[in-house]
Amino acid sequence: MRRGIVTIALLVVALPAGVVCAGIEDPQVRQTIDGGLQWLASQQQKMGQWTAQGRYPTAMTALAGMAMLCEGSTTTQGRYAENIRRAVDFLTNRSRPNGLIGDADDDRYTYGHGFAMLFLSEVLGEEEDLERREELIRVLAKAVEFTGNAQTPAGGWGYVSSKDGGGFDEGSTTITQVQGLRGCRNAGIPVPKEIIDKAVKYIHGCTMKDGAVQYSSKGGGGRPAITAAAIACLYNAGEYDDDYVPRMMDYCRKQLDPSTRDSFGHWHYAHFYYSQVQYREGGETWDAYRRAVEKRILSEATEVKLGDEPAYMWQQGYVGPVYTTALNLIILQLENGYLPIYQR
Repeated sequence: MRRGIVTIALLVVALPAGVVCAGIEDPQVRQTIDGGLQWLASQQQKMGQWTAQGRYPTAMTALAGMAMLCEGSTTTQGRYAENIRRAVDFLTNRSRPNGLIGDADDDRYTYGHGFAMLFLSEVLGEEEDLERREELIRVLAKAVEFTGNAQTPAGGWGYVSSKDGGGFDEGSTTITQVQGLRGCRNAGIPVPKEIIDKAVKYIHGCTMKDGAVQYSSKGGGGRPAITAAAIACLYNAGEYDDDYVPRMMDYCRKQLDPSTRDSFGHWHYAHFYYSQVQYREGGETWDAYRRAVEKRILSEATEVKLGDEPAYMWQQGYVGPVYTTALNLIILQLENGYLPIYQR
């Protein structure tokens, strides 16, 4: 682990050490998760949001909130309950009349919308406050409607809605929408079957002979990160026996060994989804993958100082440390098994 000490201002009250990670036995992994969550909490802003160096507040808030849900906290219980409540308030307040969660002037608002659907739907599943439940149901029902209207004729989604983007579609945003929709359906929000069916058909149409999923329905070449995300997407859509999955899995096994040098870009994004796939596989497949990905993630952590407590963050990736730290913490906490969207 790199020990470049960085002193940063404490933006929240210092939290006590000692997170209990239900399914995680390795003390070094537990310590790193604990410190990573503390650093992430310190980055939350006054209105409840996180950003990627000032950008993408909807997506970053949803991902940071997901990392805290993976620890076992909810809006009413646990060490990060207040952080999660503030994140929920920030996102629900960004629900627009047309159902979009976020800002229409964001050039990639579909990402934020999809991640927000996923986070808020996972919160809804554990929410005990009746008033907040009713608000979440209202926001998510409108969000599902927006996603359906934003789908392209090909069945995918682009960085913005089909209308705003002239029908452009792209694989990674498509996966974000499908996971968000699955989270909503798990939480009891009605999701029209035809939206999911069109998305599955879109993924099939983008799958190449070698199992790689290409960037868009218009082409763009096979992408390891999108392929891993597509498998997770098919699982989320209930397509566990999909005939395309074996080819995709074979492609990912060749491309996404976590211990090898990253030659394709978007390592953390790719393994955010590939770890979900491997966790569902279980057994020795998951154990071997988990050991390798934990080793890689821990080796890249940077220790920072929060008051008297050591904490950890990750600076790799072009989006920024909040993004990378949130993704890594979700990966490291899959073994906890707290969130329905990631359970076997």
